[in-house]
Formats: sequence, C-alpha cells, structure tokens
Amino acid sequence: MCGMKQGESSKKVVLITGASSGIGESIATYLSQKNFKVYGTSRNPERTASGNFEMIQLDVTESQSIKEAVEEITSREGKIDILINNAGVGITGPIEETPESEIRKAFETNYFGPLNLIKNILPLMRAGGGGLIINITSIAGYMGLPYRGIYSATKGALATTAEAYRMELKQFNIKMTNVAPGDFATNIAAGRYHAPVKKGSPYEEVYGNTLKLMNEHVDAGKDPGLMAEQIYKIINLKEPKVHYKVGERLQKFSVKLKGLLPDKLYEKMLMKHYKL
Repeated sequence: MCGMKQGESSKKVVLITGASSGIGESIATYLSQKNFKVYGTSRNPERTASGNFEMIQLDVTESQSIKEAVEEITSREGKIDILINNAGVGITGPIEETPESEIRKAFETNYFGPLNLIKNILPLMRAGGGGLIINITSIAGYMGLPYRGIYSATKGALATTAEAYRMELKQFNIKMTNVAPGDFATNIAAGRYHAPVKKGSPYEEVYGNTLKLMNEHVDAGKDPGLMAEQIYKIINLKEPKVHYKVGERLQKFSVKLKGLLPDKLYEKMLMKHYKL
C-alpha cells in the first residue's frame, strides 16, 4: 500500500482490554472475523484459549504495563486505529462495610486505567489523523444501585468524563463513545469483589438476598455476542453518538425513567425491584 510505514497493517488495528473472557472475548472474536487486526489484552494472556486473535499482557492499573503494551502493538503495526476500553471489575457490598482498599482498586481498574490508556494512545491517533475510542461502561453507571454503589460510581465517572473528552478530541478527528451494557451472561460475578455477608451485620439479611438476586440477573443475562454486533455497527458509523445502551428493554427503559420520574418515586421503584 502506497505511503504505508514499514510494518503498518492495511487492516484497521483494534486494541481491546479484558479480552480473555465474556464481552471482551466476544467483541475481539467478532471483529477478527470481520477482517480487523485485533489485539486483546489480559493480565495473564497465556491462560486464554482463544486462537482467533492475538493476546498480549496488560494490567490497566500499571502505567508501565500500559506503555509497554502500546509500544508492542505500535512496533508491529505502526498504528492503533480503535481502542476499546473493556477491562473492568465488579464490586458489591454495603458501602459502609466495603474496605477502602477495594474501593480504590475498583476505581483504578474501571476509571483511572482507561484514562491512562487513552492518554498513551492519543498521540498515535493524532499522528495518524484520527481514531475511535469506545468505552464499555454500564447501565448501572446511570444510577446508584443498592449494594453496587461503588461499581455504579466507577462506571458513571468514566461515562461523564468521556462526555467532556469527546468534545476536546473533535478537533483531532478522534471520536469517542460510551456503550453501556445491562446484564449479560458472563463470568463477571465470579471475578468481582464481594464484601462478605457478615454474621450479625445490620445489612446481613438484606445484602445476602440482594447478592443472590444480582447473580441471578447475570446468569439470565443476554448473549455477549449482541454487544459484539453493536460495537461493529458503531465502528462503521461516520459519527457515533455520545451514549449507547445494550441489554434488556426494561434495563434500557430504566435509564429513561430516571429522567422522567421524581427522584423519590424512582428510588421507590428501585427498592421494589431489589426487594428492599
């Protein structure tokens, strides 16, 4: 291809974090089948069985790890066209009983990690004349959910920051969007931090019941392949929207209701849903 740097791919190069399982793996597999050059990341890439795309080591909470992963891809491809910030951790528990160290860990992975990765990739995208950044947030980020308040806060913070970021990046032809999934059938429940249900705690019964309900929602969630299809559609748009929501109709509608209903009525609705 005329004018191409040595080692630069003619395919669009995608970097997707947290691609060893669940939504991330589904997106990476789908895009690799659509003729993209996909690099997935994981803290332990050797444990990933998928042979559909390349996996490299990356811990989004470590600045040096981010720098090395970006340099590795750039040395091979000469560019990164699309960044998908998908890596994230779940966290549940009564906020009062959730250790500060675990709260900080959640923010390091779900908020500071994506921002740091974006900072490392923006100079590359600017040099290449543009790019696309997709942040996988969550419908939970639109509202404070009981016993998931910290998770809601991390995802809400990323989505709100991205609203400002995309305006700052327009001058460089770098586009940014947020895609908020609802409950999908993934292994997130197994990997998230659960504040323990403490015997004798004032939250013991209610939190224990809510935890079971949350796990049931994930187990009955939609196929992660639907997220992959949505991401592919967004990549092919000339001007992506600020926000997208993917999931059950009721979950997407709950975001609209929050803007329509008085706060106390919406709160009552949420409490009824979680049987509080």
